[in-house]
Amino acid sequence: MFTDYAKIYIRSGKGGDGHVSFRRELFVPDGGPDGGDGGRGGDIIFEVDKGLNTLTDFRHVRKYVAENGEEGGKRRCHGRNGRDLVVRVPEGTVVYDEASGSIVADMSGENTRQVILEGGRGGLGNMHFATATMQAPKYAQPGKPAKELNLRLELKVIADVGLIGFPNVGKSTLLSRSTNARPKIANYHFTTLAPNLGVADLGDGRSFVLADIPGLIEGASEGAGLGHQFLRHIERTRLLVHVVDAAGSEGRDPVEDIRAINAELTAYSEKLGTLPQIIAANKTDLLYGDEETDPVEAIREAFAAEGWPVFAISAATGEGIPELMNAVYAKLMTMPRETVVFTPDFVYPLDPDEDLPYTVTKEAEGEYRVEGPKIDKMLGYTNLESEKGFLFFQKFLKDAGILADLEKAGIKDGDTVHLYGWDFDYYK
Repeated sequence: MFTDYAKIYIRSGKGGDGHVSFRRELFVPDGGPDGGDGGRGGDIIFEVDKGLNTLTDFRHVRKYVAENGEEGGKRRCHGRNGRDLVVRVPEGTVVYDEASGSIVADMSGENTRQVILEGGRGGLGNMHFATATMQAPKYAQPGKPAKELNLRLELKVIADVGLIGFPNVGKSTLLSRSTNARPKIANYHFTTLAPNLGVADLGDGRSFVLADIPGLIEGASEGAGLGHQFLRHIERTRLLVHVVDAAGSEGRDPVEDIRAINAELTAYSEKLGTLPQIIAANKTDLLYGDEETDPVEAIREAFAAEGWPVFAISAATGEGIPELMNAVYAKLMTMPRETVVFTPDFVYPLDPDEDLPYTVTKEAEGEYRVEGPKIDKMLGYTNLESEKGFLFFQKFLKDAGILADLEKAGIKDGDTVHLYGWDFDYYK
């Protein structure tokens, strides 16, 4: 089964916690701190795999988690770093943040490998916190937390030329005639449920990539049928070859068919509506000379104002296909060749370990409360029952600007400060 849409959950590795330990050797009863640092958590990395052309694997595995960093050890031993997790995706995969819809990455062009989520940094062991006045710190820094995202993956086919048109107009047959692709072909609607790519080799080093985009229907831009799944593949192309049943073998007017499909392109994206087109008037082998008007000429007259050239072809017999392919190549040579790459606009939420919030509130005369994740996290790895730990915590309050905020709130010597179950008297 071809799959061009998937939802997955990813999480990087948590950083390992720093370790608290002290040297214990013979004749060294009061050795200094020797707690090692925690290891770095593993990254989540997306990498293009040229051998993949669908997102089918993500239908079965939806959760991707990198390895956590290892806790530091005694004797200054550094914890082992967590292993990175490499997620392989087909070229052309656009990665979206499910919550905001922002583009996280576009795995196209030169972007073949990208770190999507970085692992958490390992925490520092207590050996880093020894000072002249605090020679035996009984605390260490916890590792940074893991990062996580719910993602939406969309595969947007990368091709120079896209074959578009109603179902059963001969796109797959044209692709098989003009390229090395061998799509399944049958005489019923929606034969093609997945884009087929082929290389049109015209000789003398002239070639381009051609994609058979599954048949569209009216209402596709609003999601009718498989509209959105099909339309997203056209966004990469530089030129469209609009295949139409010139013989009207299914009772439809070819001119109205072209107008209907172009209305859907414009409704889905203004960019798609302005892409240059070449019209391939197919099934001319079914035309007989007794029609009052020539359907191919009628198509030319109808779209002369747009400047779209019209080629009479028969995908069944091969008539007119070389002329069409040469015209397509000539048109491509006049157009920029850069691959369309969507610009990422996703910004990961503020690192919770860098700038956690807190609040300073005056509850009553002489009583203040300080709370928030910033305080809670610091209390989590500080031993306030230790004199040295309490001095370290006071330094944290000053460096973080919390004491300054208390003074702005009007605190005076002797006033009480409440901190998550701890009560302190304030003295400047």
